[in-house]
Amino acid sequence: MFAREGEQEVLRAIDPATGKTLWQEAYTAPYTMNPAAVRHGKGPKSTPLSHGGKVYTFGIDGILTCWDAASGKRRWQKSQFGSPLYGAAMSPVAEGATLVAHVGKNDSGGLTAFDAESGEIKWRWGGDGPGYGSPIIAELGGIRQVIAETQQNVVGVSLRAGELLWQIPLTTPYVQNSVTPLVWRDLLILSGLNFGVLGMRVGKGTTERLWHNKSVSMYMSSPVAIGDVVFGFSHLNKGQLFGLDPTTGETVWTGEPRQGDNAALLVVGEYLLALTNEAQLTVARVTSKGIDPVRRYTVADSPTWAHPLLVAGGVVIKDTAHLAFWAA
Repeated sequence: MFAREGEQEVLRAIDPATGKTLWQEAYTAPYTMNPAAVRHGKGPKSTPLSHGGKVYTFGIDGILTCWDAASGKRRWQKSQFGSPLYGAAMSPVAEGATLVAHVGKNDSGGLTAFDAESGEIKWRWGGDGPGYGSPIIAELGGIRQVIAETQQNVVGVSLRAGELLWQIPLTTPYVQNSVTPLVWRDLLILSGLNFGVLGMRVGKGTTERLWHNKSVSMYMSSPVAIGDVVFGFSHLNKGQLFGLDPTTGETVWTGEPRQGDNAALLVVGEYLLALTNEAQLTVARVTSKGIDPVRRYTVADSPTWAHPLLVAGGVVIKDTAHLAFWAA
């Protein structure tokens, strides 16, 4: 668990079966939250990454740290980057010996590849500052690449050398690009606040718009795919689950409105799990007509902005002050 306590950011390894803390480490990281982001919690907003026997964390003020997963020993830390206006929120991604994070401030940030073992910088693309969604690694047009929402764009950068491959303008009110892109087959699914949902085909240095659905739109919630349906949580209608056909962009299903400001979505086989910021967890079976809710739970007494974690036998939920394990 990665949390903020006073002027420290704290990482704990917890046994999900018992709730026992196995180890705990911390570092000093004073930070003053932007008033516009206070209701989203004090952070950190980034999800820790477990990769190659290590854990990588990204603090709300842009401190990037590598820890030994077994002992909690700090392997390396980078604290010179700073963070965007509303605090760092993207989660690092890794493949092999390369760790990628979009670090820095709005006007001086860079999508950066680090050596996962040493923390040394391999390459840096500084064409636009960081957004708040997380980068992904995927192969499009035959090229392995990092795909990320920046402040004003979505970009594809080669994983090997950091070369810009393509760029798609994507702007949202108040510079709040915060949706993690989704690759479905050979398509790229994008969204943002009041932007709608966009389907693109990406080739070697080329992009082609296939459709743009403006009847639904995502804000601080990222889409998932189950079979031939893309599911998301639209900020329109005061919070509403939806499903769309990624081949045409057509909305095929919408759920009940007024479900909250945000929802984290998880795929478990043929089931969709949706956790809203109001601590409502829905477990639903996916059908040809949308979803069929199986169970609904209230899982906390305070807001649940953190992404839930699937573990053997259940799911771990973090609210404002507690961590809890819910058995399947």
